[in-house]
Amino acid sequence: MDINSCYVGFLPAQDVFGRDFSAHADELASKLKSGDLVAARIANFDRTRDPLVTIADRDLGKIDSGHLVKISPSKVPRLIGKRGTMIQTIEMATGAAITIGQNGWVVVSCETPEGLLKAVKAIQMVDEKAHVANLTDQVKEMLESKGES
Repeated sequence: MDINSCYVGFLPAQDVFGRDFSAHADELASKLKSGDLVAARIANFDRTRDPLVTIADRDLGKIDSGHLVKISPSKVPRLIGKRGTMIQTIEMATGAAITIGQNGWVVVSCETPEGLLKAVKAIQMVDEKAHVANLTDQVKEMLESKGES
């Protein structure tokens, strides 16, 4: 599995099925297809083998819907903000549900197209201006001004 790293993630079939996997009885393509988006966590890693990935946890598994946004992995902490303030600001102003991966992939789900566009624009703004002071205030300003027009 592509984890946006120089390593390829290894996802055991028993994590996908939640039980022991039998190649004769179970069809892996019935659960996951090539190109499916998955929220996963690195379960184990050492430099001699590819990382072991798991989806057997709360809020992990196949992602069925949402808009995918790519940011630099080094900007992920800035997008989250201190105590989650930045991401909460974006979610509250747009009504979007945002899932942030440590690898830089962000999934945005929103009921309204306007909220989705505002959330994506705010995420891209954080990615471009992560070095700027008072970025949270600038994002709030942008979200409020877009809502009035």
